[in-house]
Amino acid sequence: MSKPAADFIPLNIAILTVSDSRTVAQDSSGQYLVDQLTTAGHHLADRKVIKDDIYQIRAVISRWIADSDVHAVITTGGTGFYIRDSMPEAVGVLFDKAIDGFGEMFRLISKDDIGMSTVQSRAVAGMANGTGIFCLPGSTGACRTGWEEILQEQFDSRTRPCNFVPHFMRVNPSHG
Repeated sequence: MSKPAADFIPLNIAILTVSDSRTVAQDSSGQYLVDQLTTAGHHLADRKVIKDDIYQIRAVISRWIADSDVHAVITTGGTGFYIRDSMPEAVGVLFDKAIDGFGEMFRLISKDDIGMSTVQSRAVAGMANGTGIFCLPGSTGACRTGWEEILQEQFDSRTRPCNFVPHFMRVNPSHG
């Protein structure tokens, strides 16, 4: 007798775009993520566009990880090697646990699209206070890769053999 499929559990996801030049109206990467997460059945918990400043980044993300209603944060921008790119340095100190496989898989998948330029991606992820933080590069293409190839599936409670939802929701994965 096969086990019935798990129910879909919508997540509350916050989107942070880090850019010294974009506004919400010009933020195609952030808008792509908002469109995808809502189409998938999740809820937009909050959305901000801020300058690439390590302390502003930490302040915004810290508020979200302190809010038990925010299950995950996806950031876009600030993961490169330009002098102002500081996302990994900003969020790394907030992590209780790093999710090393996220950056590794992102770079592996990205190689098909951008070749060896993928070594310049500093995409990172981790858990902080039960909230997942996933940092993607600023291009819409990179956000598409991160969402379609990794996050969409891992944010779906029906994905087997495992997904991130029980870690965000603190639910027992054997229920469903």
